[in-house]
Amino acid sequence: MRAVIYARYSSDQQRDSSIEDQLHQSRAFIERQGWTYLQAYTDRAQSGSTPFRPGYQQLLEDARNRGFDVIVAEALDRLSRDQADVASLFKHLCFLGIRLVTLAEGEITELHVGLKGTMNALFLKDLAQKTRRGLEGRVREGRSAGGVCYGYDVVRAVDERGEAVRGGRRINEAQAEVVRRIFKEFAAGTSPRAIARQLNVDGIRSPDGERWRDTTIRGHQSRGTGILNNELYAGRLVWNRLTYVKDPSTGKRLSRRNPESAWVIEEVPELRIVDQELWERVKARQRGIAATPQVRKIKQSEFWKQRRPKHLLTGLCFCATCGSKLASVGRDYLGCSSARGTGSCSNRQLIRRGVLEGLIVSALKDRLMAPELVKEFVAAFNEEVNAVRRVQEQEQAAKQRELAEVSRRLDGLIEAIADGLRSPGLKTKLEELERRKAELEAAAERGSPALPRLHPNLAEMYRRKVEALHEALAEPATRDEALELLRSLIERVELRPGTGLEIELIGAIAQMVAAATGTNRNAAAEAATACSVKVVAGAGFEPATFRL
Repeated sequence: MRAVIYARYSSDQQRDSSIEDQLHQSRAFIERQGWTYLQAYTDRAQSGSTPFRPGYQQLLEDARNRGFDVIVAEALDRLSRDQADVASLFKHLCFLGIRLVTLAEGEITELHVGLKGTMNALFLKDLAQKTRRGLEGRVREGRSAGGVCYGYDVVRAVDERGEAVRGGRRINEAQAEVVRRIFKEFAAGTSPRAIARQLNVDGIRSPDGERWRDTTIRGHQSRGTGILNNELYAGRLVWNRLTYVKDPSTGKRLSRRNPESAWVIEEVPELRIVDQELWERVKARQRGIAATPQVRKIKQSEFWKQRRPKHLLTGLCFCATCGSKLASVGRDYLGCSSARGTGSCSNRQLIRRGVLEGLIVSALKDRLMAPELVKEFVAAFNEEVNAVRRVQEQEQAAKQRELAEVSRRLDGLIEAIADGLRSPGLKTKLEELERRKAELEAAAERGSPALPRLHPNLAEMYRRKVEALHEALAEPATRDEALELLRSLIERVELRPGTGLEIELIGAIAQMVAAATGTNRNAAAEAATACSVKVVAGAGFEPATFRL
């Protein structure tokens, strides 16, 4: 019986030694049962309320591949505290013929799934209610209910019983000056982007210790996020503005705005950083911006409800100067996100999205798989295939010789036993030879894996397929499929400023081979190398030269 262990400790416990304790007890249990221990899957500081844990997901993947026969855990709640997840896990394990055993409950059955699943779900709900009650009590005492926001330090204190008093804060004067600077500059008419850029130039670190971005300053006004919307700077502690729920399909936390009647607000004048007059000036400017026709039109469109179209190069374009992704600038242009968001990059050149996509498709169609390049690749590919085949033939011949030798020695031992020969190590030797003979015979039956062959007219086949894909992009019925196929040929596109704008397309030639021939992508990828082509776009962004 092949056994594996799953161990986890919750983020609220924060005790790393808990994992070692669970593993030690589970391994001792496996030894008592006489099972064969294979490996352990662990998740450290991971909540059991979500299945999206690395160790747990790997456990499920290996279970689907039938890599073991039994799972051992300390208790059922180590695997999951969600009732639906427990039921789903048990159902899948039953289908796969895998047993689930815990040290606390024994072998898990339908009864355990129903009762323990319900108990664990109720535990999570009760824990959440108690936590919220405690946080609300802390806020009503004028203390913070969460982490430390920019401009404040944690005050560590204990009560008369020696227990920690949590939620104490005091003003960090150095950071408070930065907060006042942001408020004054915004009230004077400076945009959040310009403020962020100047803070980065001055070497001032953002709240996360990295570079400032305009979104860190602007935030979301109705949700109270961002430097300009934090009411603690005005001496008001606001709690329960948002509720966080987990999306069951992704495991990600999503925020939802609570009605103002549910907010808890406490005055904390000792924590005020911005005076009331400056706060009001900032709020007045925000209201003025929100009332402009452009902003009102954007809000009326409810763009956040619309699915943004996926373009050919979405998420694939990068700035060669700093490595940042390219972002949309206006409606039709792409530019370095760091150059505009933080001012940390000097590459401020733009290129039209349509022009860039045209250049890339042209490079794929006419240059990257040019006949002379493909001929060289096919020759190198076939040479490597032949070398691998020669090694396989040599290995196969060596195994055949070993098989003949093992069979000869095995026959000799059998004859010796028939003649009455007995020795202490004879049985062990006989078993070793029989096991080795079975391995060699199994290897001979499997044979060597088939190696791919490339068609000599690969370049022309590829060009025709890319041309067909380019035409399919213009057809609504086939656009999505064609888009994904073309995107699969591109690994990365880098834009480098210069006399014009140098565009480097990087793709895996094995993927292009698979797209052109319909061969197995993995087999082709084993022998293929990365390939790139550079396009220098000059005046009018017309292709001038290509080179490898």
